[in-house]
Amino acid sequence: MKDSKVIILAELSILPEFLEEIKALSAATLAPTLKEPGCETFYQTAKEGDPNSLVFFEVFTSKATHDLHLEADYTQRFFAGVQGKLAGKPVMTNLSELT
Repeated sequence: MKDSKVIILAELSILPEFLEEIKALSAATLAPTLKEPGCETFYQTAKEGDPNSLVFFEVFTSKATHDLHLEADYTQRFFAGVQGKLAGKPVMTNLSELT
């Protein structure tokens, strides 16, 4: 059985006083994530008109490669760094390719 791609749209609403700190943490994950085996794309964006709403779009070739990403030191530092700095619960949307 073929392992399906993992496609995620993650939205985080950042408390304004922590925005620059979280953007720096986010930036530190970009280059190493893009070099990971199985990472097809990883975009870090903000909603137009709402710069405190960060939106991440990521595609990994399989659950196994996404799991490796989640276990990476830089990913764990990001998760730890956003604790207590969000204006609400992150919204995680799992997507699938149209067939």
